[in-house]
Amino acid sequence: MSIVSGLGKMAPSDILLRKLQYHSPIDGADVAAIRRLRCETRELVAGEEFIRQGDKPRAAAVVIEGIMARYHTLRSGTRQYLALHYPGDWPDAQGLFLQSMDHSVCAMGRALVCSISHEQLMKMFDERPTIGFAVWRESLIDAAIFRESITNNASRHGTSRIAHFFCEQFSRAKFAGLAEANSCPLPLTQTQLGEMLGMSLVSVNRHLQALRQTKSADFRAGRLFVRSWPKLVSLGEFDPGYLHQIVPSSRS
Repeated sequence: MSIVSGLGKMAPSDILLRKLQYHSPIDGADVAAIRRLRCETRELVAGEEFIRQGDKPRAAAVVIEGIMARYHTLRSGTRQYLALHYPGDWPDAQGLFLQSMDHSVCAMGRALVCSISHEQLMKMFDERPTIGFAVWRESLIDAAIFRESITNNASRHGTSRIAHFFCEQFSRAKFAGLAEANSCPLPLTQTQLGEMLGMSLVSVNRHLQALRQTKSADFRAGRLFVRSWPKLVSLGEFDPGYLHQIVPSSRS
């Protein structure tokens, strides 16, 4: 199946290019190579797994619509959510170089993903190394987000921790074109939010109430509402530098 459908009227290749061009120089020949890629699209429902721990994937997925999540499955069967992924993200790029997946990936709400074979990608990286560097940079930014989440969960108190998480998700949703005015989709339950931030459900509820009282943000029915961005940034001690959301001046 060719890359023909995607978010709104954008083709998957355009969504992929849009993300890579935020942080890497992509020339005309690179653009043409990416547009020649063939992929298979798959629609997922909320909670549906795309990849499981232990799988040995032969294709890499790019998020086209919706939000995906990485997580570990514990012995109890519960999930420890590790990260969220937005349109243009590569939630399983590590599968290109690792023998098997050490985590799972699922949809948070309805999502659409585009799978591109490792064989195609490796051939393209050999012919167009700039694209390979861009995907590598994508994985490095992914690692930066992981590092920040460790600091956030380990070093910030509850209300500040949630505020920082909300700042990151709103920033990333805005870059992915999912934010509308001062809100964006965040299809998590309070239980899942706790699993993401290392908090009990009782703690999540208490700190969300505290956050509402600051009139900086609110979280209801799977949607984040930003009431005061400066207040939210201050509460979360948020510095977006680790997201590396820089549009190169040499975009093509």
